[in-house]
Amino acid sequence: MTAGLQGVKVLVVEDEFLVAMLLEEMLQSAGCVVSGPVSRVEDALEVVAHRTVDIAILDVNVAGNRIDPVADALSQQNVPFAFVTGYATGALPGRFGERPRLCKPFKVDDLLGTVSALLHIECPKGR
Repeated sequence: MTAGLQGVKVLVVEDEFLVAMLLEEMLQSAGCVVSGPVSRVEDALEVVAHRTVDIAILDVNVAGNRIDPVADALSQQNVPFAFVTGYATGALPGRFGERPRLCKPFKVDDLLGTVSALLHIECPKGR
């Protein structure tokens, strides 16, 4: 468990079952509380509207739909988020080009480093 991540509420939006389960397990093992994984844009918008989350990890393409409406909703609430994707940087809309991005496949250190950066805390190396 990573002490700085204990209790952090993370929304995970990912439609690939194995990737979603991997994200959930990695985050929970670090002490995070995971909302989801959510596999549809509409469901993610419901979570953003009705639950409090500290950060979000968003797949760029969810069940054939762009994640942009969820990213916009999170931005309006000042909730930090990062993208997880197999697509190149150019696949992100220009307004999100500076957001952190995890490339699939990723390692647990990459994920926890990104989460820590979103929260502006240090993540110990070699987890």
